Amino acid sequence: MLKPLHKSDGNSLNSVFTQVKNSSFAFFIDMANGTEYLKTVLKNFVTKKFEFQEFLKQCYQIGNKSLGLISITGIIIGLVLTIQSRPPLVQFGAVAMLPGMVAVSIIREMGPVITALICAGKIGSSMGAELGSMRVTEQIDAMEVSNTHPINFLVIPRVAAATVMIPLLTLYADAIGIFGSWLGINIKDTMSLRYFINQAFLSVEFLDIIPAVIKSFFFGAVIGLVGCYKGYNAGRGTESVGVAANSAVVTASLLVIIVDLIAVQITDLI
Repeated sequence: MLKPLHKSDGNSLNSVFTQVKNSSFAFFIDMANGTEYLKTVLKNFVTKKFEFQEFLKQCYQIGNKSLGLISITGIIIGLVLTIQSRPPLVQFGAVAMLPGMVAVSIIREMGPVITALICAGKIGSSMGAELGSMRVTEQIDAMEVSNTHPINFLVIPRVAAATVMIPLLTLYADAIGIFGSWLGINIKDTMSLRYFINQAFLSVEFLDIIPAVIKSFFFGAVIGLVGCYKGYNAGRGTESVGVAANSAVVTASLLVIIVDLIAVQITDLI
């Protein structure tokens, strides 16, 4: 038997509808602002002078901040993949396939995605917090008043640096991951590094490397654009710096997964 709708239930439903409506409006407004921001970045990149010194500085900072964590993560990924994959291959007498299988897995998927997610956490949050604090302390407003073009000086070098450095970090993570796989094999068996590399790259083809590198460029562009956008458009209060950094990490990580899904679908058609 249906119960009559109480006044409190009606108020809760209205509250839910109001929240959904406000969230929808906020989403579409954010999409419009993001589109305008992307158009401004592309326009300034073509028409304004490129800040090469700032670009080199950001490249160094991105690589320096991420290298240690990516090294540890790459070795662990290679070890875990090898240790987990070995028992099933032993049952079928196919241990010789282990180097090639792990190398293909790392190069095609694990290396680019894990590297991008790590950089989304380290670099995206750093960009969001740095530009957010500059917005709160009105440094960006001062640059706009003095006609310094903050988009050209603050955003474009960071986006370009992330776009260039993340593919390089991905290649480094692939190499470290393959080395970690060799360490994992030598826990149970004995195999020289030279023989392991030969066996690994017998299974790696040209189409395994190129799509992974290409999508790494898109990962870097997404992380740079999102991190700078969240920081550049942060609110005026001090708490908005933390909100910008957190939002940059979450949004960039989600977009990395979406870009990876699209890239896998496109690669599968080739």
